[in-house]
Amino acid sequence: MTYTVLNLVMLAVVLLVAASALLLRRPARLGTALASAGVTAAALFVLTALFDSLMIAGGLMEYSGQHLLGWSIGLAPIEDFAYPLAAVILLPSLWALLGPARRPAIVKESADVG
Repeated sequence: MTYTVLNLVMLAVVLLVAASALLLRRPARLGTALASAGVTAAALFVLTALFDSLMIAGGLMEYSGQHLLGWSIGLAPIEDFAYPLAAVILLPSLWALLGPARRPAIVKESADVG
């Protein structure tokens, strides 16, 4: 099994969880949630590229070339970027699904003082 196939299976499961979270507990501010996820993904991709490249250059990790697509960012194979993407999607989805249900805000009526 190649890393790509493994990543696609993992991401398919993650996307099913995310779709369930959106259908069952749609966030009040979806645009803000997506923007936050985008910023988080960008930061994690930069960190993944940096630290994976350092670990590969230091000889701590080695990949079999026959299981890779051959594309890389720095020394990090493109397949390594599926894990931070999965985390950015899965963790907020699980938070939404497993957290307490949102309750509608209770509006207190002000008493007329007079």
